Amino acid sequence: MSNKKMSISVEELIKENDFEVIHQAEGTRTVRLYSSEFNRPGLQLCGFYTKFVPDRIQIIGGAEWSYLDGLDPKVRGMRLKALFAHKITVMIVTRNQRIFPEMLTYAKENNCTILRTAVSTSRAVNKLITYLERALAPSIRRHGILLDIYGVGVLITGESGIGKSETALDLIANGHKLIADDSVLIRMLDNRLIGTSPKITRHFMEIRGIGIIDVERLFGIGCIMEEKEVELVIELTPWDDFADYNRLGIEDEKTEILDKSVPIMEIPMRTGRNMSMIIEIATRNFKQKEMGYNAALALNQRVMESIEKNKVGR
Repeated sequence: MSNKKMSISVEELIKENDFEVIHQAEGTRTVRLYSSEFNRPGLQLCGFYTKFVPDRIQIIGGAEWSYLDGLDPKVRGMRLKALFAHKITVMIVTRNQRIFPEMLTYAKENNCTILRTAVSTSRAVNKLITYLERALAPSIRRHGILLDIYGVGVLITGESGIGKSETALDLIANGHKLIADDSVLIRMLDNRLIGTSPKITRHFMEIRGIGIIDVERLFGIGCIMEEKEVELVIELTPWDDFADYNRLGIEDEKTEILDKSVPIMEIPMRTGRNMSMIIEIATRNFKQKEMGYNAALALNQRVMESIEKNKVGR
């Protein structure tokens, strides 16, 4: 799947958040939200609409509500009529504040959804921003299995039928954690690649010859995670006697995911190889490199020092 501008529908916003629906406009399945930014229309309620962005979610907090409540009903009606005439998409009223009759009238006339929440404005805004930034983050789906191995998010990839699921199952039996099997949804959040599973397949795995298994039920809640940063990619490939595999590991190879470089290791599959143990060792070695120690460089340094000593002794 290619990277593209993300959006959510108003219907998704309603379903995935704990909002009271005061009025749900028509076509909420097709009306899209593209920004995590919102607007508190204090200036607009005073008649100032320069640089107003109606596509953003409009938040009526305590200050905006108190201002409206203090207005003469006719004036309040005029101010709300002007606001809704700009074809705003969604309005959220916080603190369970009363919905003014004029607000509901003009929302219906202009096909605007009105939602309400009991929480404070600051809590509602923080929760909304967190949800929207995740929902609208650049994302991509990758075929593979995402595991937490020794605290490292490892994405195991490879062609279909090579043995990814069996290897992952062995790792889970060894105490490591499953995040996603087969389809891994990866989002870019704060310059970090966060991987998770589609809701419909979360905690499930397909094992050829057995079928679908529920990892949480079989191994316990300690063997699953909801999400994990993708820090290392391990690509399983068929063994090739003539392939030029990385023998020393002095230079790390990289792959691109959502324009971010991620270390990748190619590990060939062969009958009799303990792949789960090899992946565990690869992950530990990766952690050592992250902490500043590279075994290949250390060995190379030792060899060079030995050569220099031999030169001096001649």
